[in-house]
Amino acid sequence: MNESTPPPEPHSGQGMDYSEIADVQDVHAAVQREKREPRVGREPLSIWLIAVYGLAVFFGGAYLGRYSGNFSGEALDPYGGEMATMKKITGPQGAQQAAELSPHDRGKKIFAANCQTCHQANGLGVAGQYPPLAGSEFTTGGSRRPAMIVMKGLQGPVTVKGQKFGAAVMQPWDKTLTDQKIADVLTYERSEWGNNASPVTAEQIAALRKELANHPNSFAEPDILAVPADEDLPGAAPAGGAPPKPGEAAKPGEPSKPQG
Repeated sequence: MNESTPPPEPHSGQGMDYSEIADVQDVHAAVQREKREPRVGREPLSIWLIAVYGLAVFFGGAYLGRYSGNFSGEALDPYGGEMATMKKITGPQGAQQAAELSPHDRGKKIFAANCQTCHQANGLGVAGQYPPLAGSEFTTGGSRRPAMIVMKGLQGPVTVKGQKFGAAVMQPWDKTLTDQKIADVLTYERSEWGNNASPVTAEQIAALRKELANHPNSFAEPDILAVPADEDLPGAAPAGGAPPKPGEAAKPGEPSKPQG
């Protein structure tokens, strides 16, 4: 007797589900598209950041090369002067050495730091803006006029050596510089660039400071011209004379001793 046997039923899990294969491929493709996560400490630098660092190093080196004082450990000269040959000495000996600098040399440093930008290193100033100091009637005459200008400043038009200057304003220095520094820079200006006028002492500037204590405003040209051109501060040395030695400065109001 032939009985037909039913076909075997398919086992679960057998066979191929093509939809599952498509899902796996999509997942793998998504993983492959993803970028690798950077490792800590190895992140690439931005090209702009590299450019900024390069420019900073370049300009820093250029600045140091220009204002390094020739890389001298002895002194720093922002104006590129020659290196000092004298070794730096500290303590009382160093203070004595600094005191032995002449008023002219001290005044030259003060002028370079505060006045040179306007009046120039050659003392010729800038045409139409800053009047010259070389051969100026305000600089080479008596010491009272230039001392008044440096102490309280000068504003408004002024005529120097026949030329008109009206664009610039001379700032007052009485609040910025000490009596000694004002005296030194005046001594330098009155004996440099062919000028040959008497030196100025700190005692003379101190007396003038007291006299002008209640004069808050800057002077104008008429105020300066009201002072006689040859009027000196009290205690001034004769024109062309040597500056007094340390400790021998003439007192305000006391005539200078004749040179023997």
